[in-house]
Amino acid sequence: MRSAGVPEGGRSARVGRRFDAEYVLPLRWSEDEETEDGSLEFAAYLRRLDAWIDVTVVDGSDPIVRDAHRKRWVDEARPTGLRLLPVEPWPGRNGKVAGVMTGIRRSRHERVVIADDDVRYDRDSLARVLSRLRDADVVRPQNVFQPLPWHARWDTARSLLARATGGDFPGTFALRRSTILRAGGYDGDVLFENLEMLRTVRAIGGVEARADDVFIERRPPTTRRFLEQRVRQAYDEWARPGHLAVELALAPLLVSSLRSPSRFVVAAVVVVAIAEVGRRRDGGRAVYPPSSALWAPVWLLERAVTSWLAVGARLRGGVPYRGRRLPTAAHSVRSVRARIAQESEVHRVA
Repeated sequence: MRSAGVPEGGRSARVGRRFDAEYVLPLRWSEDEETEDGSLEFAAYLRRLDAWIDVTVVDGSDPIVRDAHRKRWVDEARPTGLRLLPVEPWPGRNGKVAGVMTGIRRSRHERVVIADDDVRYDRDSLARVLSRLRDADVVRPQNVFQPLPWHARWDTARSLLARATGGDFPGTFALRRSTILRAGGYDGDVLFENLEMLRTVRAIGGVEARADDVFIERRPPTTRRFLEQRVRQAYDEWARPGHLAVELALAPLLVSSLRSPSRFVVAAVVVVAIAEVGRRRDGGRAVYPPSSALWAPVWLLERAVTSWLAVGARLRGGVPYRGRRLPTAAHSVRSVRARIAQESEVHRVA
């Protein structure tokens, strides 16, 4: 799948010019998570990236696994823009934030693309997302699952509803290094780290740009991983109380609609229509199959259940994350702004 539109710089952007930017890729793999095919595909992706942009892989894997990655991915005899760094300490229990902040602080460029290990850019999409940083401090593009097993179609429905009602949260962003460093970085003790980062940029006065027309491929998770993420994704909505309230209301509304099958059908049609609006927005019909919106009622049924399970998780101290519980989804912009002001005052006095 190719990104829609013409990249910055026209034909020259496609054929030779190296981007003046950094690609930061935080990861943490265990030996049992890696397959030979997946490892080969990922290594090939790193080689493609290295031809276009400086790449920093921040590897939080165990030392033995990290050493194997270095031997597999980094050619010591041929200096390139690809390097592999260990995770540096950062306050908080979310290791991904520590990885991202390591990459940002160590970046060799002002413009930084942050991407999960399942994200797959091509050269055109890199050019387009970086070009949006001309007028913004952080850019939020749109991920599209490729290939599409059943659970990827299920989660695609969530993306379509999000596109129609405020924007999706992808596994990749482009940002200005100086902006996030001026804020002192972002909190590493949250579950919804992408939202925390965006709110930190807003709190410091930065500009966010939604790039719903820039589609970036993302490899779907395993079925097991997909199932593990259901309650965790619902728990993220504690950071958005309005969304959470609506989702908590779904279960009683669905129960009451069972008394009238026609009401249930009407509700399903409305949900599909909203998802279709998201599919058609900003060129989405070119990348989302026509059947995508039909999965929206299924996802809504899931969220009607998992939102209440998220309430139960909150009462138990948060969602489990790598052996620990994280109670905070993300902080409000007001809270982040207060934290930045307090830290600035401490530094001024010191």
